[in-house]
Amino acid sequence: MTVLHLSKLHATGNDFIVWNALAGGVGLPDAATVSALCDRHRGIGADGFITLGPGPDATDCSMTLQNADGGAAEMSGNGVRCLARVAAGSGVGTRDSLVVDTAAGRRAVSLVRDVSGDVVAAEVDMGSVTFDPSLIPLDAPSPFDLEFEAGGTAYRGDAAGMGNPHVVLFVADPSGVPVEQHGPLIERDPRLPKRANVEFIAVAGDAEVVMRVWERGVGETLSCGTGACAAAAVATAAA
Repeated sequence: MTVLHLSKLHATGNDFIVWNALAGGVGLPDAATVSALCDRHRGIGADGFITLGPGPDATDCSMTLQNADGGAAEMSGNGVRCLARVAAGSGVGTRDSLVVDTAAGRRAVSLVRDVSGDVVAAEVDMGSVTFDPSLIPLDAPSPFDLEFEAGGTAYRGDAAGMGNPHVVLFVADPSGVPVEQHGPLIERDPRLPKRANVEFIAVAGDAEVVMRVWERGVGETLSCGTGACAAAAVATAAA
């Protein structure tokens, strides 16, 4: 029997199980195992499963992310912050920084420690947003002013890429959106070959956006780092 020593962490409510596999010797858990571990009723419960592994080239470590359904994912801003806490506890990186290799590219993390040396905050350089359909990816000539239909409701918004695919939709009040019903339908729109995270947003002021998010392969989550970046970029472009 294989024994995995796991940590459970959250960043702004986005929670993850983190496995420190720096010692190697055991392959990644399969999708069924990840799904069972992430089950909130019969398992530990989490939005995703992160494997902390050795870093290639000039990176300090690697992050392999699997969604709660066991499927592979490219990037999670909150997930990288959780991984940073575990990595730092294993002596990886410097006191103030960590460079992580992800499926979406390298991400630099700035660390804040308390007087005992424990990491109490982590800030991630999320990289640039892309509106290039081929990079999102999106099977459409333009990522802007797209229409999606779910449950008889029409939504409009833009697609964006943050190393993973997003659809950001403008609504009058996110609290009234049936996210659990409409999110999975939009996630699997045929124009989205890798599916997508779906953000339902309302601009609440000059510097505030209210958002609810449906995460691909997970469901509605309390927050989403890449989704917040995508929503900010789309809202700014539309202003």
